[in-house]
Amino acid sequence: MTWSPAATSMSSFRDVSFYESSILPRLVDLACGAKGYVRWREKTAAGLTGKVLELGFGSGTNLGVYPADVDEVLAVEPSASAMRIAEPRIVASGVRVVHVGLAGERIELDDSSCDSALCTFTLCTIPDVAAALGEVRRVLRPGGRFHVLEHGLAPDASVAAWQRRLEPVQRALFGGCHLTRDPIALLQGAGFEPGATTQRYGKGPKPWTYLTRTVATVRDR
Repeated sequence: MTWSPAATSMSSFRDVSFYESSILPRLVDLACGAKGYVRWREKTAAGLTGKVLELGFGSGTNLGVYPADVDEVLAVEPSASAMRIAEPRIVASGVRVVHVGLAGERIELDDSSCDSALCTFTLCTIPDVAAALGEVRRVLRPGGRFHVLEHGLAPDASVAAWQRRLEPVQRALFGGCHLTRDPIALLQGAGFEPGATTQRYGKGPKPWTYLTRTVATVRDR
């Protein structure tokens, strides 16, 4: 195992409230790390190779599903607490993890420097998601693939109506998490072409569990 805070140190993480620093990362770890999502994560990570940018590394819940062809994970993660929770998983995984930044909107990596990219349950929370997707597009090498697993806007009108009602509370309690973002529309708007895509409800209450899994490539590259 190697974990290197290449671009940042723990002192560089922004100051946040006790709830955001100590409680929220553990709630997210429990919710997004639930056993019901393991198979979804495995299928999303399949085919990742080489140097992988992980947008929203979180507490390292994807470390157990990375294929053997992954050489290095470049982690973008704003939460110091999440990175601390991840430490035992990093040690157990044997994957080299380098923390390269705090915000997806500005990734301190060279153009075309990553072989693959991954995000799971991340696009829902990024403040400027278009800018972050533009950065992923920039750092992917020609032919590189972006593996995505997200929750988002449901196709059923009644469920979507509840998502809109619940979203203000969701955002307040879960670090700005939106229930009504459309991952496919976001990818397309940022210049990605989604490939084979699975969209369906997972286990749990429908407003939170309409899931999208896809592998996207950069359009016109």
